[in-house]
Parts: sequence; structure tokens; C-alpha cells
Amino acid sequence: MKMNELLAAGALLATAAAMAAPSTSFSVSGAVQHPKTYDAAALAAISTTTQTVSFLSGPTPQTHIYTGASLWGVLDASGVVVNSNKNDVLNRIVVATGSDGYRTVFSLGELNPSFGNRPDLVAGAETVNGISAPLGGDGMARITAPGDVKGGRYVSNLVSLDVRASGSTATGTGGGVSGSFSVSGAVKSTMNFDLAALQGLPVVHQVVGGVDYTGVSFWDLLSKTVGLSLDPLVKNDVLNKYVVATGSDGYKAAFSLGELSSDFGNQPYLVAYAADGASLGSNGFARLVVPGDVKAGRWVSNLVSLEVLSAAATPVPEPASWALMLLGSLGVAQAARRRPIR
Repeated sequence: MKMNELLAAGALLATAAAMAAPSTSFSVSGAVQHPKTYDAAALAAISTTTQTVSFLSGPTPQTHIYTGASLWGVLDASGVVVNSNKNDVLNRIVVATGSDGYRTVFSLGELNPSFGNRPDLVAGAETVNGISAPLGGDGMARITAPGDVKGGRYVSNLVSLDVRASGSTATGTGGGVSGSFSVSGAVKSTMNFDLAALQGLPVVHQVVGGVDYTGVSFWDLLSKTVGLSLDPLVKNDVLNKYVVATGSDGYKAAFSLGELSSDFGNQPYLVAYAADGASLGSNGFARLVVPGDVKAGRWVSNLVSLEVLSAAATPVPEPASWALMLLGSLGVAQAARRRPIR
């Protein structure tokens, strides 16, 4: 390999290593009025909360005590940009990215205190043996996801929080009572469901506010009945995905698949088709039921569309894989240069 090729390979390896280095700051950008960069001092200056969390890392249970600022509070302080549509904040997502390119999507509806009200933090310190200290190898800041089964949404070495509109292109049908809905996007099979199709799926009951709703598991509908299109080469690719529910009047609410997945948030949301044994009436043949929400803004009535979308147009490989691929490419190029011309 020539000197210039060695230098190029070294530079690429250095870039890959830098991507995985412990973070020293993170930015809040995208659809916000006041983009900002936080270092350790700026994060510590915000009102903080201490929480104890437990989750699985592989098969191993872990418990940690983190101190940090509310994730919603950090986003809200930058002024999330919304339009005049009713509850347009529910049609927004935030993509959290680590220094190694690892991504996780959160819907703003799950974080907003008026709706999902999740207590996720941007943590800047951890208490070990009674002493609070910086996160060390987990970087200047780490996202927490209290209640999650596994730790996939605990994004370490946080470098960016990117607020985005969902990008949903589904339209309403002019309002009125719905009779069917479609499931499309990053799924194995685009499918349409009417009442009979829903009734043919495994039945789930959920009592919310004294009402017994009958329907199907939102997560099972997406992951088992329709099937999700996921890249097996991207770690936890399901966490790059989200689903946007649209009602007949065009009303929209986004949900991260991490919130729904049985491996992570494991929320028992329903696509309901009956309440106390009767049809839903003016709420359509199908309605999303979201137990635990403070307000019912994510209870999308007269459902006409579910779009599964991806926050990552191009998957980002992990730095080690990136470096190997780059060296492999250089090796192939060098071999080709030495091959005699026939």
C-alpha cells in the first residue's frame, strides 16, 4: 500500500474512532425556534431530577441511579415548531443520536406532559456507591427511558437531538365515520383492515376509565399481522422506526415503535373496535386506545391510515464495522491494481 493510501486509511480510522469517542456536548436542532448546544455545565444548570431505573442489557439486569434534566424540558426550552393543526405536537418526533451513529426515535406525544408524560431524562451524572459523578464512558450525556424492558433506548454518548415533523403523507377522507384503514410504509405487506378483518385477529380487552374496550394489540398488528421491514444489519433498527396514525378528518398522532415494542416500552395500546360490547359509533369502526395518557389526544378516532416510517434514510454502521469496510475497500482496490490486465 502506498504512503498516500496509508494516510487515507489512517484518517478514515481516526474518523471512525472519533465517532465512537465519549461525547462532550450535544445539540438540539431541527424544527425548533432556538437551536442550542449543551455541554456539561449548561446541562447541569437546568433543573435536574434523580431517578432509579432498571432494565436488561442483553440477559443481564442492570439498575442505575441517574441525575439529569427532563428530555421534554430540554426540547421545550428550544421551542418546538408546530403549525396550526390541532395538537400538531403529536405529529412530531425527536431523533436521539450517539457518537457512534446509534439512533433512537421518540415521539413528542410520549414525552409531552399533557399526553404520554414519560419521565425520560438527559442524564449527565450517575450515582455509584453513594457518590454522584459524570458518566465516564457513557459520555457527557445519556438518554434514559424509565420502565423500558431492555436498555436500547438509553442512548449513550449523546451528540444530537433532532426534532422533526413526522413526514406522514396520508390524508383524511373528509371526516365522518371510517369503515377501514390501511397499514403501509416500512412493512412486509401493505394491508387493509375492515371490521371483519380486525375481529378475525386475537382479541384483547382493556378497561380504561371504566370502559371495557375490545380490539387488537397495536404492537402485534404491526409486528406480527403485517410484519415490519427491518434491516438486520442495523442494531435495534426497530428503534429507528415510528408509526403515524391518521383519522378520517386528517388528525395525526405519531408513536415510536420503541414505545410499543414488547422488548422496550411495551405499552398495551389497542386498535379498538368495540366499547362495552357495542360499536364505537361516531368514533368510527376503529379507534386507537392509549391507556395512561393524561389527555386523549393520541386516541385517534375514525382511523383510516397507519404509516410505518423510518428516521434514518441511510443506516449508519457502527464505527468498528465502518472501519473494517473502509479497510476492506482499500484492500480490494489495491488487489485490483496489482492484477494483470488480460
